[in-house]
Amino acid sequence: MLFRLLNVLQAVFLAGWSALWITVALVTALVTRDQETALSMARRFWAPGLRWAAGAQVVVEPFPNIDWTRPHVFVMNHQSSLDIVVAFMILPVNLRFVAKHVLKYVPFLGWYMWATGMIFVHRGKRGASMGSLRDAGARVRGGANVLVFPEGTRSRDGQLLPFKKGAFVLATTAGVPVVPVAVEGSGRCMPAGGFRVRPGVIRVKVGEPIPTTGPLKGEIDPLVRQTHEAIAGMVASLRPPEIDPGAASRGGWHEIAS
Repeated sequence: MLFRLLNVLQAVFLAGWSALWITVALVTALVTRDQETALSMARRFWAPGLRWAAGAQVVVEPFPNIDWTRPHVFVMNHQSSLDIVVAFMILPVNLRFVAKHVLKYVPFLGWYMWATGMIFVHRGKRGASMGSLRDAGARVRGGANVLVFPEGTRSRDGQLLPFKKGAFVLATTAGVPVVPVAVEGSGRCMPAGGFRVRPGVIRVKVGEPIPTTGPLKGEIDPLVRQTHEAIAGMVASLRPPEIDPGAASRGGWHEIAS
């Protein structure tokens, strides 16, 4: 009963906090014509506020050697809606996401995504999706950092799903490195199916950038395999041995000592 009441309050805060910062970001983007300032608000204000409201602790392992001045395609596993919050918080660059095209029609959220240059793809329409990603390659070459959840959906049991190829088409088209990012624990803090937030620890690890030039230039399948193996290994290393990967799908959660 206590968690149910807390979740109601968290949902109200989430809606109000998101509406506030989306409105501020939209006005900023329209007035200044500066997408980057509007995007920076998500990682500086919106995401930390939601992390606080969720009661989650985010633990990030030291970064590898990454040149943050150049663009990358970040590829991250997907356990929960909190993954977006985590990505905005821990990566020290403005991020654009690859999202379903139907989201552009959602009030506030869609307006924000459109105003900040998010990349929309048509799921189920392979030709249209690949065309959108190739067009986005020019934006990445121009300096935009993009984050993709290549599983295409949240993993309900914490196990890594097969990867779709869109992120890797984008990276090879743009000629930028793929950076694997692993998140573990977000599925226990916010299990799939309804709005049920539980306190806990979310652990994150960023892997070494994988080049898309040289031996892997233009080769999608080896790049997909290498990235999948890198993220799978990092997720396994982040998961405490006492955690049951299937707990998230059953709605269970474990509080982990920090």
